[in-house]
Amino acid sequence: MMNGRPVAAWLGVVSRDHARRGVALGIAQIGHGKKAGLARMRAGDGLVYYSPRETQADTASLRAFTAIGRIADDELWQVDEGEFSPWRRRVHYDAGTVDVPINGLQSDLELTRGANWGYSLRRGLVELSDHDAAILVDALTAGR
Repeated sequence: MMNGRPVAAWLGVVSRDHARRGVALGIAQIGHGKKAGLARMRAGDGLVYYSPRETQADTASLRAFTAIGRIADDELWQVDEGEFSPWRRRVHYDAGTVDVPINGLQSDLELTRGANWGYSLRRGLVELSDHDAAILVDALTAGR
């Protein structure tokens, strides 16, 4: 609980190169820079990145969880990158996170129980159940 409210956990869907850039900058940017997904998050919420591909342009699939962290505060801001002005927020990422392929966890996650589970990931941001959040924290921080 944080400020009388349960802390949520979120799954952001981005390519691995975008996840790594976010980790390096200490920021989250979801849904091609849109504000709505980031606005749903609160300070203390967990964030896990799932990367279907290495880069946006790749056609080969990666299908791995690639980063984990906590939303640092409740501030959202917009940056000017020329023709692109994405919204961002600060994240404290867990150092030493290892990539974890979804194949090894798929049968354990509530997220992947439905026949068309991948369709829900197209939104770019999915709230995780407590069950799935615990499994992903353990998997992404194993060996430390």
